[in-house]
Amino acid sequence: MATTPLRIACAALRAGGVIAYPTEAVWGLGCEPLNERAVDKLLTLKRRDWRKGLILVAADFAQLEPFVQLPSRTAQKRAFATWPGPATWVFPASDHTPMWISGERDSVAIRVSAHPVVQALCLAYGGPIVSTSANRAGHEAIRSASGVRLAFRRSIDALVPGALGKQESPTTIRDVISGMILRR
Repeated sequence: MATTPLRIACAALRAGGVIAYPTEAVWGLGCEPLNERAVDKLLTLKRRDWRKGLILVAADFAQLEPFVQLPSRTAQKRAFATWPGPATWVFPASDHTPMWISGERDSVAIRVSAHPVVQALCLAYGGPIVSTSANRAGHEAIRSASGVRLAFRRSIDALVPGALGKQESPTTIRDVISGMILRR
């Protein structure tokens, strides 16, 4: 049975809310990826342009599979060798991926996280969630729960407690087909 903070966070996700939670390096904001209003609320909080696209995070690849087109076996092995872990890969988006997730691209950034809170959250929720740093666009990423509370006050619907992972900076983003680094 999920702990109380996880139950509250899952209920908030199902209701179209925005939640905060610790990730590998920084605090993240998340919501239900198929709920356009929830994503719009998250983007408004961050003051982020929808065209940039968003990352989806999950407990295992099966949760992300409906959002992607599988590339070659070689490309898949590239990503799978780093998961679960602090590596984000850009895959070709499936027809199922809404434009408010992929932005102006025909691809989607995904991560199978090894962070225990992210794993527990996605398992309790039963699917992937949007994962973006908990900060306003152009501001420093937030590295504490108190920083999230201060920055977003009553704008978030739930906060899942926990410690950050050991990463010093947000995950590297790579293209799964070429292997090229898109963000360090």
